[in-house]
Amino acid sequence: MQSASDEWFDEAYYQRFYFDKKTRVIDPAHTERLGAFVCSYLQYLRVPVARVLDMGCGIGLWQGMVARHLPGARYQGVELSSYLCRRFGWQPGSVVDYRADEPFDFVICQGVLPYLSAQDLRRALDNLGRLCRGALYLEAVTLEDYEHGTIDEELTDAHQYRHRAAVYRQGLARHFRDLGGGLWLSHRAELPLFALESPA
Repeated sequence: MQSASDEWFDEAYYQRFYFDKKTRVIDPAHTERLGAFVCSYLQYLRVPVARVLDMGCGIGLWQGMVARHLPGARYQGVELSSYLCRRFGWQPGSVVDYRADEPFDFVICQGVLPYLSAQDLRRALDNLGRLCRGALYLEAVTLEDYEHGTIDEELTDAHQYRHRAAVYRQGLARHFRDLGGGLWLSHRAELPLFALESPA
């Protein structure tokens, strides 16, 4: 199986997983709690955030949260789906090979990487390392999440790969330090951390 293509993410896909209240995978209250946590933690760590990249931004759930919690930061949404680019005006691009003139202070990549083959996943993790000079928020379901029954398989898109958590961690470790909670700090970020502020 190859990585997901633009054709997968059409109007019907977003109607099912985002707009239809009976089948959507998003919970607005959960999303707001997540945004408040992530942005507050960045502020606590004093990560300077002027430029934000939402890689695979979907319907733009993070745009409002960035505006509320990180006022003054410039938000850039990038999306593979041509349908969403037309509808919302996002910049077309893929996490595998998207390029920018300079790295971003805060990069968001939520629910994107499980759609990639093993080879493309490795490329994407390295690309996130290039794109981020501050903090990365990453969310991806893993094989272990399926094995432990952490996710609802009735709601989760069956097209996703089931990569092991170690694959993500090993790829990210080349560029980032794990802060827990889905947050990763770039090795390029010159911020002091106490030893217990990140997992061993």
